[in-house]
Amino acid sequence: MTDTPTKWWAKGLLFENCNCQIVCPGHFHFSQLCTHERCLGYWGINFREGEFGGVPLEGLNAIIIYDTPQHMASGNWIITTYIDHNATPDQQRAIERIVSGEVNGPWKILAQFVAERKETRLVPIAFGDEGKVKTLTAGTFFKSVISWLKGRDRESAVRLVNSYNQIHDSTQVLDMGSTEYTDAPYNLITRNTHSLHSQFSWSGQF
Repeated sequence: MTDTPTKWWAKGLLFENCNCQIVCPGHFHFSQLCTHERCLGYWGINFREGEFGGVPLEGLNAIIIYDTPQHMASGNWIITTYIDHNATPDQQRAIERIVSGEVNGPWKILAQFVAERKETRLVPIAFGDEGKVKTLTAGTFFKSVISWLKGRDRESAVRLVNSYNQIHDSTQVLDMGSTEYTDAPYNLITRNTHSLHSQFSWSGQF
């Protein structure tokens, strides 16, 4: 008799900012060279709905810092994960398992490129969404603001449609991002560099 697989799902807002020029070549395919020798940036995750084997994910935030070579497909990524300090131990473990690719889903593809995962830190994370402008802060060491790029119609977002990316939705909004991240050994400062966001929908089982 086979055990029934445990399922999980999550929906919410995913955005990113890195030190690449707009738009980061590596975003579309890891075989393309990023702007600089190292691509430094983050994914910000705002869980608006979700459940992991009975553990609720709604209202939680996470920040995934990535440090990759210019040729991302070469691997050797270094990942640092920050999770809301008010997450329960079960919620923390659920998010860790999702973003590590351990429980299948879209993050499993990215996991094959990761050489080092630093210890997860629980920190106060504040997320803000005012439509055209979104903010993310963590403690006193991380602050990021992303905002729409200006299009022909100033009241509408500039969108990427039918774009393939493992963790983003196929339709993404192009932004500019500015981030200050100072947590040893990193000192990342970006000003109006590559950024975008989308509404994600992930699922998997284990």
